[in-house]
Amino acid sequence: MKDQNSTTPDFLPFGGHDFQSPPTEAPIHILPVCYEHKVSYGTGTKIAPLYLLEASEQLEQMDDETMTNWGELKFHTRQPFFPSNDPNKSVDEIKAAAFESIEAGKFLLSFGGDHSVSIGLIKAAAEKYPDIGVIQIDAHSDLRDSWNGSKNNHACIMRRVVSDMKLKTVQVGIRSFSPEEVVFMKEQGLKPFFAYEIDGRLDWIEEAIEELPEFVYLTIDVDGLDPSIMPGTGTPEPGGLTYRQLTKLISELGKKRKVIAADITELSKISGSQVSEFTAAKIATKIMIHCP
Repeated sequence: MKDQNSTTPDFLPFGGHDFQSPPTEAPIHILPVCYEHKVSYGTGTKIAPLYLLEASEQLEQMDDETMTNWGELKFHTRQPFFPSNDPNKSVDEIKAAAFESIEAGKFLLSFGGDHSVSIGLIKAAAEKYPDIGVIQIDAHSDLRDSWNGSKNNHACIMRRVVSDMKLKTVQVGIRSFSPEEVVFMKEQGLKPFFAYEIDGRLDWIEEAIEELPEFVYLTIDVDGLDPSIMPGTGTPEPGGLTYRQLTKLISELGKKRKVIAADITELSKISGSQVSEFTAAKIATKIMIHCP
């Protein structure tokens, strides 16, 4: 039973207990990664996966665009994973936890946690699929080499992907970055799909997907969405993607590439509101429908 003095929800499988399939029978595995270390602004991402799962029980089962019943997809929600608070150790621990599902041939959908959890998740995917590309939905470029004393901070995730893992990268929705990151973009020839450039355009989704290889990892920092849509995040930035822009990208990506894993990160609960975690759960269903 839930502790009446606790504000943290109990663990609940995605959609509720009625939708929990055995791990060997489920083609989709869901991994809640409860981790937060030296974030830049607002806090709360560590327990956000539990709030997302709690909100998922309130979702209707039918998808509005495809009329797919996501409750019939057969998925298994793994127990919440709590990595070490050491940022270097946590990367290896998250990688090992993720690789269990990826090696078994499952589509892995992970819920963070701050965005640094994606370093270990992407490493796990790249171990099985060395030529994988990464598409990042984010307000921030996350290309700092080090931040708050760590190279594995949430502000450094894409620097690790580009510099260390050397994976093809497409960045979407970017609208916040440092001088250091601009220099790195130019040195590496990175050409993000900046939020202001894709506003009002209809062709950017096809262009973004065309830059990706056959196998793809999708990482979604929820601050990539406009804060009017996704207020519950630690580092909100105005001028972000709409919900429909994001879901259209997800559906087209699933049609044209083999998405082998994905994550949703940087959710942070706002007391008295369920908007953000419910929206994140809805996005999760879109990924489950279109990407595996």
